[in-house]
Order: sequence, then C-alpha cells, then structure tokens
Amino acid sequence: MANTAPPFRLVTPRLVLRAPRFSDAPALTRLVDDPGVARMTTGIPHPYPPDAACAWVKQKSRGPDEHEAVFVLEATDEGLVGVLGFEPAPLGAVEIGYWLGRPFWGRGLMTEAVRAALAWAGGVWGKRWVTAGHFADNPASGRVLIKADFLYTGDVAPRFSMGRGEAAPTRMMVWLA
Repeated sequence: MANTAPPFRLVTPRLVLRAPRFSDAPALTRLVDDPGVARMTTGIPHPYPPDAACAWVKQKSRGPDEHEAVFVLEATDEGLVGVLGFEPAPLGAVEIGYWLGRPFWGRGLMTEAVRAALAWAGGVWGKRWVTAGHFADNPASGRVLIKADFLYTGDVAPRFSMGRGEAAPTRMMVWLA
C-alpha cells in the first residue's frame, strides 16, 4: 500500500477528500444533526450528541490503514459537506458508506466522491471488490451507487438504523475492480 500518512487527500474537480480534523467537529455536528440525514444511515443517532463529533474525529483521524479508510468531503467553495468511509466486510471485502448534508443533496457531489474513492480503493489500496447497501426508501443513494458502477446482488437485508430506531430493508450491491 502506498504511503497514506497525513496529509492524505484525494482531489476531484469540486471536492477534496481528506482525513477528519478536530476543526471539522462543528460543521459535522451541524450537518449530521438532521433527522433526514441520520435516518438514511446505520450508525448516526438523532438527535446527535454534542460531543459525538469530537469523539468520532479522534477515532477516525489517523488516515487509511489496510482495513478502514474515512474521509471528510470538502467542497472547494463551501467547506465540509459530508463523509465517506470504507469499513471491513465479510470475505475480505470492504463496505462503503457515506452521508451528505441536506444543503448539498441533488448536486452530484456524492457520485463524484464515490467514484474518486473507488478509483483509489481499486488502485492504490488494492481492493478487488467493495460492497454497499442502501435503504430501500433511499433511491437517491442507489442512483449514486449505480453511477459508480455498483451492481445489485438481489439480496435485501434488514439493517438497523440508529436514526430511525429500527431496522429497514437494505438493498445490497457490489462493485468489482
């Protein structure tokens, strides 16, 4: 694996994907403390606890390793807009997950970020396949994944969402390098 020590960055025409910093905590909290954002994720509670962003940054700011990679997304003219990450999945795969603050929905930013992250994952990071899932009631996330060349597996699995307080049907997908 290539050197991924800070300042690790991926750059796209409109975004910089980089490791989280403590200075991101206020913007993270502001964007993620939205029931519409939290309910489309598995691990974000609503309401979002005030000190949770600092704890998350402390845990995730080390940069990518061989099993996990987490990036905050900065729009060049607008600052922090969301988060994208990979975490270990069964059979040696990694699973991609992401969220985008509501003011930035519908602009293609997450598609741009996912494509850049997958290019890095399949190239520099050496991952041969990546899994993903989106809640069945979030077709916008499914469109992001389709535009990034993910394919539906046919599996629908219940996944618990902290923001909903219950499980929701999740459509599973896969990307092959």
